[in-house]
Amino acid sequence: MMAESDYSGKAIQAVFHGKMAYCKFLAANDTGETGGHQCGVYVSKPAVPIIFDTPGEKGLNKDRWVKVRWQDDFVTDARFIYYGQGTRNEYRITHFGKGFPFLRPENTGALFVFVKDDEESYQGYFLFTEDEINEFLDTFGLSPVETNRLIEVKTNPISPEQMEKEAIRIFIESLTVDFPASDVMSAAARRIQDEVYNHHELICNDPDSKLIDWTDLEYRLFRAIEYERYGEIITKGFPSVEDFITTANIVLNRRKSRAGKSLEHHLAAIFDGNQLQYSSQAVTEEKKKPDFLFPSEEAYHDLTFSADRIITLAAKTTCKDRWRQILNEADRRRGKTKYLCTLQQGISASQLKEMEAESVVLVVPKEYIKTYPKEYKNKIWTLHHFIGFVRETEGLT
Repeated sequence: MMAESDYSGKAIQAVFHGKMAYCKFLAANDTGETGGHQCGVYVSKPAVPIIFDTPGEKGLNKDRWVKVRWQDDFVTDARFIYYGQGTRNEYRITHFGKGFPFLRPENTGALFVFVKDDEESYQGYFLFTEDEINEFLDTFGLSPVETNRLIEVKTNPISPEQMEKEAIRIFIESLTVDFPASDVMSAAARRIQDEVYNHHELICNDPDSKLIDWTDLEYRLFRAIEYERYGEIITKGFPSVEDFITTANIVLNRRKSRAGKSLEHHLAAIFDGNQLQYSSQAVTEEKKKPDFLFPSEEAYHDLTFSADRIITLAAKTTCKDRWRQILNEADRRRGKTKYLCTLQQGISASQLKEMEAESVVLVVPKEYIKTYPKEYKNKIWTLHHFIGFVRETEGLT
């Protein structure tokens, strides 16, 4: 099972993304501490919609079976039942499986969180410590007396920023390495941004803003990991200048390495989302490697494939001085237009003139074009424009 400190974060994320959620403090008759004949977790009548579409009818019992993932660790079959015969009139969750470890007398008072993902699939969490319980309740603006009912996620004051912060915390706690590889970091940033802000469709509709959003979130994620790894030692100070320099070099080198690859990873995800055909880091002449080659490395080396249908794109976070490196990355495109995607905001008119003379077209997120000299703004392509050009060239439109 996961470390206990992960439970509240997992439960919070489950509630955010589930269709319906419920929480309550386990009472003595939930855990068997009273010694009565009841078994299972009692569900209050205001929360019945999470287990049944319609209320039970007095005089009749009814039930149904579902799959429940407990503590994001293991799955059991569970039974929802309404006892309506005789003097009973109650709803319970029962049949947790043999040896179920949580419904024990010593766990009376734990916070039970139950989330409906779909009609047949649920998640259940038990929060035992005060820190876990308070973190969960505070996230949804609940007091202890406001439990034992459905959680109104859509009307609570949780901001996307808070959701993002929580998702970043969960990712950091899940790491088994000091720092994840650049592709893992970038993928995590995309996943968190898409889940929290729920605008995955922008990959096709507005890839320019999506690229900026992903890049911004990856920067915040990276800084959060840096603070987690080095915050304490920086606060306490270094035993020597040499130790300071060593740590500073590690941090700076990692930042440079991450920034260089981040743009490539996010562009690849956008190209995948738009179903473009491409090769990344394809090998051309003399082992040169353009960042992106459309439609493929194989097509490039097939001399019967028209060079006019080949497109190269370089990706450089900044390109004030290094843009000339892309001029000779693909001999079959020598003298033809080459494309360079950058996140740099603003380049001088003289440098843009040099790029134009070398048939280099800049591809820049739409929001950043306003930072360029007026006479060149209409010559710079947005990412959306570039993707449309590639789709047309590849016959996808």
